[in-house]
Parts: sequence; C-alpha cells; structure tokens
Amino acid sequence: MDVTEIIDLLKEKADTRYHAGMLRFGIDNEKALGVKIPEVRKLAKLIQKDHELALQLWDTRIHEARILASLVADPKLVTPQLIDSWTKDFTSWDICDQTCGNLFDRTPYAIEKALEFSKHGEEFIKRAGFVLMAELAVHDKKAGDMIFIQFFPVIEREAWDKRNFVKKAISWALRQIGKRNKTLLPLAIQCAERILLQDNTTAKWIAGDALRELTSLKPSRKKGL
Repeated sequence: MDVTEIIDLLKEKADTRYHAGMLRFGIDNEKALGVKIPEVRKLAKLIQKDHELALQLWDTRIHEARILASLVADPKLVTPQLIDSWTKDFTSWDICDQTCGNLFDRTPYAIEKALEFSKHGEEFIKRAGFVLMAELAVHDKKAGDMIFIQFFPVIEREAWDKRNFVKKAISWALRQIGKRNKTLLPLAIQCAERILLQDNTTAKWIAGDALRELTSLKPSRKKGL
C-alpha cells in the first residue's frame, strides 16, 4: 500500500462524532479525520514495519497518519535528528504520547532525549521528556534502577510548571517509575514528598496526584514487587 491508499482507508474509518469529540479531550482536530486509535492500530498490524512509508505518512500532517507513522516506523532506523524533527511537530498530547510510547522509547536515544526535552520551553516538547520517562519505566524491562533514579532530581526541578500537559506528564512519570519495582517505589514516594514541600501550588498538585497512587500500593499485591 502507498500513502494515498492508506489515507483512503483511514478516511473510510472516520467517525464524525468522534472527530467532534476530540476537542473535549484537548485534542486539536483541525488536521484530524476522526479515526479511533484501535482502528489505527489494526491498520498498523496490516502494514507492519515500513520506515520509508512512516516518513511519508508523517509528512502528510494528518493527525491519524502521524500516529500510524509512529507504529510502522522502525526504531532501529530512527536517528536523534528524526526524533527532534518529529517532536517539534507535536500539536497535541495524544500524538506526543503515541509517538513516544510506540517508537521513541524503543530507540537508543530515549534516555538522552528524556533529559534534554524535560527542560525545553515548548509545552509538548517538554511533555515528551516526561512521557519518555514514563514509557521507559513501563516498556524497558532490562533497564537498571539507576536509569530511573537519575530522573528524580529532574522531576523535582520541573515540578513548578503549571501547564496542564506538562504537569500531568510529570506526575505520570513519577507514578510509573514508582510502580516499576520495590526499590523504586519508596524512592518515588520520597521524591513526591520533597515536591510536596515546594512553595508552589502546581508542585503540590503533582505530589498529591502521585502520592495518592504510590502510597496505595501494597508490595504483596503489586506484580514484580
């Protein structure tokens, strides 16, 4: 299949009500068709990995085509330059999250980019930094604890950022790191408790959001703890 055929298939799956509803979830639907994510994933399974096609899909600027691109791109062929280029194109939290969780976190540059993006000024690029931390905690089963311990000072440092899509990603990163194993859980709780002491309402929100989940975890009930 070529790009034109794929876009036609996406258009066949478009749902006008879903398209209108995207706005309620804070998703810019100006360049969207209104295709639900499960339908995009089904199409990705048919295509499988096709890096050149992924590049072409991304260049269409169509919302769902870009999510599909993140699913069919080959992590082995992703360069730091491609990560930077695609990240600059993020216009919504879902493209950010899908691209980080489907592709970027599976590259050798994920840790480097998480740290780099976490101090960026642009909202969705900065979100990408913390989404990468969260996704690494979920997907990279072989990563050592020190990889995640290095993220705690960054999370504390940036907990002041009141922008909605940033603060939620910071909390998400902290929670996912804490849920990873029995070593990281108390360290994540301690990190959240330090954030709670910051004289900043956003920091207190992030800490409270994380602590509600992390302190409710019981080692005997949590897989892997």
